[in-house]
Amino acid sequence: MTLFLLLSCKTHFEQMRTSNDPVKILEAANEYYEKEDYLKAQALYEVIIPFYRGKQEAEDLFYNYAYTYYHQDQFLLAAHYFNSFNKTFYNSTKKEETAFMSAYANYEMSPSYKLDQGPSIQAINELQTFINAYPNSPRVEECNGLIDEMRLKLETKSYEQGKLYFQLQNFNSAMTSFENMLKDFPETKRTEEVRFLIIKSSYLQAKNSVYEKTKERLDGTVLKCNKFLTKYSESGYLAEVENILKNCNKELKRFTDDGYQE
Repeated sequence: MTLFLLLSCKTHFEQMRTSNDPVKILEAANEYYEKEDYLKAQALYEVIIPFYRGKQEAEDLFYNYAYTYYHQDQFLLAAHYFNSFNKTFYNSTKKEETAFMSAYANYEMSPSYKLDQGPSIQAINELQTFINAYPNSPRVEECNGLIDEMRLKLETKSYEQGKLYFQLQNFNSAMTSFENMLKDFPETKRTEEVRFLIIKSSYLQAKNSVYEKTKERLDGTVLKCNKFLTKYSESGYLAEVENILKNCNKELKRFTDDGYQE
């Protein structure tokens, strides 16, 4: 009688979990999965994974199991299990989907540009791998859009880093950061602004340099100004660049008048 009462008090989930009947547990896990109770479905799948490994049911079981993590926003584990599915069931008709989902789970982990962008870089790499593997997939357009979105985030991080160096008056680091940004993101829409900030950093660095380095740095700034004025003749920064160029030439004239020796 006591045993009967204890069993009747158990929830259906607990009864299934402790039943030692893989067939019933799988059936219950699938029911929980269909009802979107992913936590319980996941727990039951975990009980029977060793039993079904290598069996016909394993493919759908592992497929659902990976999705239980994704639907609970456990994206790191979701990416791992989608990737594991691809390696285990390499002939599966679901392989294209799970390859995409592995990359997409990494995309979901992509943080604000202010934080470490490791997940963004990982997602970009996986999405590009997907595009290379499935060039005719209907998901290719979405992948390209996601890559563009994350590259913009990486670009913004690089841009803001350069601006921070500029604000801290670390002009050499600002120029290096901005130059690297233009090299890494040639498609940026900020090219004109960044070129101007490089000129401004170059000029301010020259003004704050020791005497022996001032002329060389002013010459470098003049070169940058002339290139900018040639390439961006209609720029909104035109007046400021022309003013910097004027000031540089004025400073350089003093070196000539003073008989500067290199």
